[in-house]
Amino acid sequence: MLLGSIADDLTGATDLALILSREGMKVIQVVGVPQDKADFGDADAVVVALKSRTIAPQAAIEQTLAAAEVLRAAGAGQIYFKYCSTFDSTSEGNIGPVTQALMAYLEAEHTVACPAFPENKRTVYKGHLFVGDQLLSESPMKDHPLTPMRDANLVRVLQQQTSRPVRLVNLETVHQGPARLRDDLFAQPGIAIVDAITDQDLRIIGEAMAELKLITGGSALAQGLPDNYRRQGKMPAKASKTEFAAPKGKGVMLAGSCSAATRRQIAHAQNAGVPSFRLDALQIANGELTAEKVLAFIAGQDGSTYPALIYSSTDPDQVKIAQEKLGRFEAGEMIENFLSSLAVSLAGQGYQRFIVAGGETSGAVVNALNAQAVQIGPEIDPGVPWVFTLDENNPVCLALKSGNFGSDDFFTKAWEMVR
Repeated sequence: MLLGSIADDLTGATDLALILSREGMKVIQVVGVPQDKADFGDADAVVVALKSRTIAPQAAIEQTLAAAEVLRAAGAGQIYFKYCSTFDSTSEGNIGPVTQALMAYLEAEHTVACPAFPENKRTVYKGHLFVGDQLLSESPMKDHPLTPMRDANLVRVLQQQTSRPVRLVNLETVHQGPARLRDDLFAQPGIAIVDAITDQDLRIIGEAMAELKLITGGSALAQGLPDNYRRQGKMPAKASKTEFAAPKGKGVMLAGSCSAATRRQIAHAQNAGVPSFRLDALQIANGELTAEKVLAFIAGQDGSTYPALIYSSTDPDQVKIAQEKLGRFEAGEMIENFLSSLAVSLAGQGYQRFIVAGGETSGAVVNALNAQAVQIGPEIDPGVPWVFTLDENNPVCLALKSGNFGSDDFFTKAWEMVR
């Protein structure tokens, strides 16, 4: 194994696995901390998907270090800590605490932090994170129900979370090339926030990171790493691609994300004729809305052009009302548990194609379906592929979308690919 990667949520792990696979690496993605003596076969890279983005910092550290230990024991030469391209975190963490713990474990004095994903309009300039043309703090992320991001200055955000020094490496240094950038990265100990506004910038950064023990960033930062391994003679010039065939079972769409992007995608799907059913956390809490009622609705759509879309996505004001009555995290967990229990019931009825929107929701669904290891299939949108379980006795394909990712026609496009 050349690269051992740890992602703080499931859709982020899938996103990273897709990018590495696209660049020619043999990739396996596993859910949860692998067993101590896990067999990863001939994989060049293993991506471990945790659900650690919004848990207590110490718990996130413990899970991440446990995964890193297994990956290192399996031969991983570099460790990659992947987080969201919108730097989702709070003032307490978890990006800073986890990065600091990994640096100590790996005895790494230097690392980088770069969430840029230009293909999805996330860029870093002068240390500030932009979402499209907006500063992160002015984007819809400012109203995220769990990790509201109200400061776009990544140096300042990250320095609040770690005792390691955090500094900026600006775009001018990146444009001087890999050798100059490498010298700068190793000139001072600590964590370097690195500017990047194009994929070419990320490839320059990737080449400069060849000797780093630890890399942290969004998934797009990884696209330059496979070429490092090729230059080192550790990978062939080209890697064969595996063809995938989706299982023939029925499908369903599940959306727990309340991001602006997912809400647009739901509206587009409804306009395209996708039958939909909206979940209300308060109705679930008081017993007014039951799984049986939703399952009956889904079963009634079997003859439709598109499968049913079951969603809890709503605007920030409605989310706030539910959080005030049920608790900030309890409201989200109630929806996740409801959707994951639906997925289990549907899998028992022969459903084998699941389109899921939202990182937390995707993690809950995958755990409920026991889809612990998957291969990467065709790309739906930048950073979002279909994935296929490796368990022949449990053939399931899933499209796992981060809340902020995907074009407006994501749901219909994803379904057309496996119709």
